[in-house]
Amino acid sequence: MNEPTVSKMKQMKLYGMHNAFKTAIESGRTDHYTLDQFVSMLIDAEWDERHNRRIERSIKNAKFHYKSSIESVNFDDTRNLDRNLVMRLAGCEFVEKNENILITGSTGVGKSYLGTALGYQACIEGFKVSYFNTSKLFAKLKMAKADGSYLRELAKIQRQDVIILDDFGLQALDSANRITLLEIIEDRHNNGSIIVTSQIPVQGWYDIIGEKTIADAILDRLIHQSHRLELQGESMRKKRGVNRE
Repeated sequence: MNEPTVSKMKQMKLYGMHNAFKTAIESGRTDHYTLDQFVSMLIDAEWDERHNRRIERSIKNAKFHYKSSIESVNFDDTRNLDRNLVMRLAGCEFVEKNENILITGSTGVGKSYLGTALGYQACIEGFKVSYFNTSKLFAKLKMAKADGSYLRELAKIQRQDVIILDDFGLQALDSANRITLLEIIEDRHNNGSIIVTSQIPVQGWYDIIGEKTIADAILDRLIHQSHRLELQGESMRKKRGVNRE
């Protein structure tokens, strides 16, 4: 008797409701609910299913380089990482306020991992996120200028609530990349958040950007209303290698 109903739920893509209804019937638990409880259970199951699918879709669209989570961040005292600050940032109020996060530290201390973990958390909270390796992004946008798709690519970036610029400053910017960065920063000023990770301390970013006037314009917008995390300690990669031995 219930087979047509189960089939219609699946055809209507009510997958959460379909699975919950089917499970309740197969387990013989339908008598455990009043009518309003049963309807509520089905609605909750569908809501959870759609919510989880939306998170999965957001994470897939973000194109993170690897998996990361706030729960697995190492808050060892030697890392100079304020747990209370990180947990506040994980609440993603910084996105609502269009604030930036600047994460610096030497190679291997976990800058990219922390930035990615905050990006995952923003996806969970329902924000649109895109991860970029900074050098690869600049190369891609140079090609976009050549084939006429540059403005379209910038528009895609602008639509994101959060962008992650990973490994910023590995090489000094040329004039084209300098202007590209300025355009990205200007588009996002008071209209989105940026998470930047870099081996170079923030005070050294002027030299990386070059051209004082443009550097001033970029850093004024980037640093204003930003949260700065300066990681310290031994390389996490090196420590993991030692632990495996």
